[in-house]
Amino acid sequence: MLTVSTSLTNCLRGIRNAWHFQHAVSFVIKLVCGNFCSALLTP
Repeated sequence: MLTVSTSLTNCLRGIRNAWHFQHAVSFVIKLVCGNFCSALLTP
């Protein structure tokens, strides 16, 4: 029972890390695109 609980915890931890990674990547993309667009709009 302990190994099942541990593997489930590790799986959830991996999902949580992947979720944070996805948010971090989308945030960086928005930041870069925002800076790029503002650079294009400024004369």
